[in-house]
Amino acid sequence: MTGWLDLSVPVVTGMPVYPGDPEVTVSPALRAPADGVNVLGLHLGSQSGTHVDAPYHVDDAWPRLDELPLDRFAGPAVVADVRGLPARSPVTPALLAPALDALASAPGALLLLVTGWSAYWGTDAYLAHPYLTLEAAEAVVAGGARTVAVDALSVDPTPWPGDPHAGSGLPAHRVLCGAGGVVAENLTGLDRLVGAEAVEVFLFPLRLPGADGAPVRAVARTG
Repeated sequence: MTGWLDLSVPVVTGMPVYPGDPEVTVSPALRAPADGVNVLGLHLGSQSGTHVDAPYHVDDAWPRLDELPLDRFAGPAVVADVRGLPARSPVTPALLAPALDALASAPGALLLLVTGWSAYWGTDAYLAHPYLTLEAAEAVVAGGARTVAVDALSVDPTPWPGDPHAGSGLPAHRVLCGAGGVVAENLTGLDRLVGAEAVEVFLFPLRLPGADGAPVRAVARTG
């Protein structure tokens, strides 16, 4: 398989958002028959849809989106296939071992975490995604990756009623972002990259000064 792949979810009214985040609304603001042009009005949060988190997302003292080097958002990628896990399963260093070995020979590569959970986009099951353990996040940083992208709502557990992880402080975010890294979430179709050769990924965000993150058009090139 060679070519370009879109890894982004469509931005539409009522799309899924992280619990408590702003709802998304997309509606016509101007119409060509009446106004001479078509223009959409957008209401969305910085973490809407397929997006990146800057370190500032979890700590006021850490770099904001526009303070990060552009190479955080594009480059060769290592694919970690952890599909088949039950709901809310931890992704441990042992599960990442093949990808960590690959990172050792590709310093600075982006890590694509393929859980298969994008299949549940738009359903309640999407909240019950697998997540990185603290130890796995530390192993990823030690392996040289500074950008981690996942086909799920978060690299940390998403809280639910009675959740034992509620209030856990987003440990994987804090490890990755604390290393000056970037987290990309809500990618879709990452399973198409499993087994692909020479994967490159592009995650360039909107240019929002001082931001915690921004939506991206996530794209992969293989070949």
